[in-house]
Amino acid sequence: MKSRTKARSVALQALYEIDLTEHAVGQVLQERLADTPLEDRLDEFTRAIVVGVFPLREILDHHLAEHAPEWPIDQISIIDRNLLRIALWEFAVSNETPVKVAINEAVELAKVYGTDSSPRFVNGVLGSLAAKEHELRQDLLDAIAKLPQTTDRVDLPPDMGE
Repeated sequence: MKSRTKARSVALQALYEIDLTEHAVGQVLQERLADTPLEDRLDEFTRAIVVGVFPLREILDHHLAEHAPEWPIDQISIIDRNLLRIALWEFAVSNETPVKVAINEAVELAKVYGTDSSPRFVNGVLGSLAAKEHELRQDLLDAIAKLPQTTDRVDLPPDMGE
């Protein structure tokens, strides 16, 4: 597995655990990163994904629901939902990952962690979202600007930074 793919995998595992158990974000990140040691830059990439996606889950889910109307968001598997959130966050919010790369990475992780139908589903939803990349980016950035400005949105231990 490529290094950034491995970092995305750790982020996916963390977000999956958080969704499933509602454990504290900082605790989950520490445990996942302890279980899968990564280079410092990849640790930061993993943290950026989790800390970026976590507070935006509802906003991201709203956009996902619009592009997968036959699948209510609570009926999408936790793995697929988080793969979609990560990819959407990467290309529409973080803006550091090209759309095609974000989609490809999500599909590859869906092959590893999802069901047999996950790669096709993830690819289809993200393909639909990619067609509206610029509109989504603006909508998401507007929504983020309306979020309360607080440093404790995510409960990271002091030594993990945000």
